[in-house]
Amino acid sequence: MNHSFPPVPDPLPVEAFDSHCHLDLLDVPVSEAVAAAHAVGIRRILTVGVDLASSHWAAECGQMYDDVWAAAAIHPNETRAANDVALEEVARIAGRAAVRAVGETGLDYYRDWADPADQQRSFRAHIDIAKRIDKTLVIHDREAHRDVLRILEEEGAPDRVVFHCFSGDAELAKRCADAGYVMSFAGNVTFKNAVELREAAAVAPLDLLLVETDAPFLTPMPYRGKPNAPYLAPLTLRCIAEVKEVDVAEVCAATSATGERLFGPW
Repeated sequence: MNHSFPPVPDPLPVEAFDSHCHLDLLDVPVSEAVAAAHAVGIRRILTVGVDLASSHWAAECGQMYDDVWAAAAIHPNETRAANDVALEEVARIAGRAAVRAVGETGLDYYRDWADPADQQRSFRAHIDIAKRIDKTLVIHDREAHRDVLRILEEEGAPDRVVFHCFSGDAELAKRCADAGYVMSFAGNVTFKNAVELREAAAVAPLDLLLVETDAPFLTPMPYRGKPNAPYLAPLTLRCIAEVKEVDVAEVCAATSATGERLFGPW
């Protein structure tokens, strides 16, 4: 990786999976990002779209690289553009073989970039798409836990649901576990002030847990503020192992198995 990225962490003892990143936003070629991830044991990567352009890009990337899969959606912050034509295009992209998930979709009440009513309408439409084409639903939930859970219940959740960059506390983790929703933890679980996130990770069942980078965002400690990339996922995996008091190899194996259950065999 180039000099602006953090140093390479120690390789993992067992191959693992970066369940959510944005390869199109990294300041390096995809081939370099994938090779760097492989070198530390991150064998597979899910790259995620946030609008039509990035969803098309992700689908093409997933087709070109054997160890990359894609997700397609219109992000809640972009839902002013989520008209019926755009949503049908999302469904078309998500139907491609390299696209294994509908996401990231959901609700974001932290930013005021999109009207909550538009976000909820788009979220409901994405839930319908995921069920129609039998793909995993990847949820962006920021300060909107109650409405996200309510809408999933009202619409009927797809068979496979992931809360990307899980941002709730232990109580929300228990509610998600009861519903069978998978929780994906990003680098912010390593932040010093993220006590509630670590408490949530501690109670999340290992078979309902994923680890992601959300690269180039949310770089784990001790490199917070520097650009993130899939090769840094081992730092978060090791944090989760410590929080759950299990061997990191067990976390790697469990999250890889969950990745295959959600997104299919590679």
